[in-house]
Amino acid sequence: MAIAGASGYAGGELLRLLLAHPELGVGTVTAHSKAGETLGAHHPQLIELADRTLEPTTAEALAGHDVVILALPHGASAQLAAQLPDDVLVLDCGADHRLTDAAAWRRFYGTEHAGSWPYGLPELVLHGGGKQRDALPGATRVAVPGCNVTAVTLALAPGLATGVVAPDDVVAVLACGTSGAGKSLTPHLLASEIMGAASPYAVGGVHRHIPEIQQNLRLASGGADVTLSFTPTLVPMSRGILATVTAKLTGDGVDGGSVRSAWEQAYADEPFVHLLPEGRWPTTAAVLGANTAHVQVTVDEAAGRVVAVAAIDNLTKGTAGAAVQSANLALGLPETLGLPVTGVAP
Repeated sequence: MAIAGASGYAGGELLRLLLAHPELGVGTVTAHSKAGETLGAHHPQLIELADRTLEPTTAEALAGHDVVILALPHGASAQLAAQLPDDVLVLDCGADHRLTDAAAWRRFYGTEHAGSWPYGLPELVLHGGGKQRDALPGATRVAVPGCNVTAVTLALAPGLATGVVAPDDVVAVLACGTSGAGKSLTPHLLASEIMGAASPYAVGGVHRHIPEIQQNLRLASGGADVTLSFTPTLVPMSRGILATVTAKLTGDGVDGGSVRSAWEQAYADEPFVHLLPEGRWPTTAAVLGANTAHVQVTVDEAAGRVVAVAAIDNLTKGTAGAAVQSANLALGLPETLGLPVTGVAP
């Protein structure tokens, strides 16, 4: 397996997971501006791979591999993927192939749409029954979801799929670790700026994950229009997302019992999504380094709303773990192979 963009946070997390995978080995590792340097200079935690040299990110460097994972900035994947053979399994951790609506892509990303690939969120509940995993076996192209998207989708989709919550007034507020912004040296991510502070970003409906969340929630609700207010907040932790999502109940007959039942049925057999016992709330520390999502749901009776909370590690379940999980399914391997389910806390 080749990893393009191996010097970044997502690339490093992919390599950490692959070192423990019994069936997928690490082949070529590439980078852009860091090409020619050793992997250990950027990921000293990866002792077994520290002496590997980062090759330039080209189709030639990625040739000869059965599986290629692209951990590249948005807009960089499509052109490279188009140069790879059709029978090679390519998983894109960027956004280039996630959206099915070309107009939404142009509105939020400002470039021409590269087309959509099968979507790599196996646990996504679909309206009328079934899960998104059914689209992945045998796929040779997979679009890995956005990390914020995964948290919000897993928090709320069961309620939309069963009709206990309405799609027209969804509000999501997220606490996000700084690694989700990548390794670029930007002032607002310096330790002196982030430590001891919490700050919102991409406020007012401009975050690029909004159309992807709406796309998923439409699939869960059977095509209903989804109105979403989405506000992420940077908090002083390196990894993790805690998503608090609320939506209106659909009627007087919907109560706490029917709401919880919807989530229980959706996730009862999921190896990586855990509905916590009533009264216990998710914490990002419990999922650190694991390919798991912890979810809790309750009803705010006074407000007539469901409150659903999900915690994930943005680099594991939010990105690299999702890529490996999807690769397992596409290749016909056990879905859980090589993926940790135990977090590291405190």
